[in-house]
Amino acid sequence: MRKGRLKPGQRVQLTDYKGRKSTITLAEGGEWHTHQGVLRHDELIGQTEGIVVANDAGYQYQVLRPLLNDFVLSMPRGATVVYPKDSAQIIQVADIFPGAHVLEAGVGSGALSISLLRAVGDTGSLHSYELREEFAEIARGNVEAFFGQQHPGWEIHLGDAGTTPLEIEQPQTVDRVVLDMLAPWDCLNMVKTVLAPGGVWVSYVATVTQLSRLAEAIRDSEGFTEPEAHETMLRTWHLDGLAVRPDHRMVAHTGFLLATRRLAGDHRPLQLKKREKVSEPSAEDKAAWGGNQEDAVWDEESLKTRVVSKKKARRAAANAQTIADKAKGVSQE
Repeated sequence: MRKGRLKPGQRVQLTDYKGRKSTITLAEGGEWHTHQGVLRHDELIGQTEGIVVANDAGYQYQVLRPLLNDFVLSMPRGATVVYPKDSAQIIQVADIFPGAHVLEAGVGSGALSISLLRAVGDTGSLHSYELREEFAEIARGNVEAFFGQQHPGWEIHLGDAGTTPLEIEQPQTVDRVVLDMLAPWDCLNMVKTVLAPGGVWVSYVATVTQLSRLAEAIRDSEGFTEPEAHETMLRTWHLDGLAVRPDHRMVAHTGFLLATRRLAGDHRPLQLKKREKVSEPSAEDKAAWGGNQEDAVWDEESLKTRVVSKKKARRAAANAQTIADKAKGVSQE
């Protein structure tokens, strides 16, 4: 799927003279129609990637297989995907290694799952937990489309991430935990049970209020190291002769990453010495910050995130499965 000559069922990326990119799935006798003319798939099938071809109107396109970043940004989706810049940081911060056993929740559209599966390799395993069945179907289709088959180390389970893993995972057998969900603190007991001593827990959250709530919950549990948080901003540059400058647009805030590690048994974290004494916030400060945290509702509406309808999710799942079926047909040849 990633090398050799182009075959029917494979995805290819076409770039025109303005730098606009389009991704298509090759099919024998297929045609790609735009307002600039028609490009016949048969002119690409059997060729190597890296060629430049012209459609029937003479418009030229550069032909390459999409990279993982390209695939993620063009694949069918229900939930918003974890951006490549964040996926790369998660792999690094969580120290995902070949052969690792990783637990992931929620799955969304499967973008992060693909990166995690690549990192654990054929000898590792990824157990993904998702609450919504339609999201699980989208993720399954996208993962199979990218790899051309079911990854040997991947299992996807439906259920609440706070309780379902306790029925499947053995205590202290998970090497790494990666959570992308609205209320990751609800999984604190689960992570504390299944994560091996020294194992890494990374959570991806969108807002400062989630970040603060999770950090305090981890500290209160006294079973993990001091949490560390950061965000990544990606700025591309314009390169044109002597006009070398930052682009006017950039991928700024997408989410925060908070990382911590599991301590052994009932061992408690060291109280790190700080240069300045940190005072306990007053009741008034807490009320001004978030009101009663215990009574807060952490859902898509309160956090102002995009709610994906079941109809749209089912449509994306069907599209992803169609692409996956074509890709699996290639890998089985």
